[in-house]
Amino acid sequence: MLTQGKGDVVFLLDVDNTLLDNDRFGADLGARLEQAFGADQRDRYWSIFAALREELSYADYLAALQKFRLGLDGNPDLLQMSSFMLEYPFANRLYPRALEAIAHLGTLGLPVVLSDGDIVFQPRKIQRSGVWDAVQGRVLIDVHKELALDAMRQRYPARHYVMIDDKPRLLAAMKRALGEKLTTVFVHQGHYAAESADTIIDPPPDLEIERIGDLLDHDLPDFLAASPVGVAATNQERP
Repeated sequence: MLTQGKGDVVFLLDVDNTLLDNDRFGADLGARLEQAFGADQRDRYWSIFAALREELSYADYLAALQKFRLGLDGNPDLLQMSSFMLEYPFANRLYPRALEAIAHLGTLGLPVVLSDGDIVFQPRKIQRSGVWDAVQGRVLIDVHKELALDAMRQRYPARHYVMIDDKPRLLAAMKRALGEKLTTVFVHQGHYAAESADTIIDPPPDLEIERIGDLLDHDLPDFLAASPVGVAATNQERP
């Protein structure tokens, strides 16, 4: 019989608004911009940020800052903004019991961060939050993580996967790609989760939790039971 060991299940963890409150970071960044440059310039930054996100398909705070500097050269506050972002205390923005939840998943399988974002700021955020160390450096960052599943599976092969994220549409896309080999867990945190409250998601999440700390209340059978293949994989005879 196949035992429910660490080689059997990989837990894939999103970061922003799943493990840490990225909305709070955005609010703090906006307040810092307004304090230094005024409300109009703050709004200009967010317009640049939104346009870049549309172009790149991921959030790039530093690239937006590069474009934002036009017309502000010589302003001493501008030189402080990169430090504000890169040295931001992301460890203080972790949701309650987030690191405990990662440690708990580590007793059930292999926890891996699967995030989207840029190649500079996103790794820095994960490192400064303490999440990088919590998953022992098992971090994957892609432009579209739902399109990078083959590379993820090649690097972390497993009989079953569990994706934990605050964006139900992304979970649905991953479920369509991996089918019953994936259990999707929707965390009701952040503005994406709130915006999806009245939206029909197809396929719907396999499991839903209110906050990341609720993972501590779930053991491996809870995740596997949500997927027929997950259950079958633990009961089939080895070849």
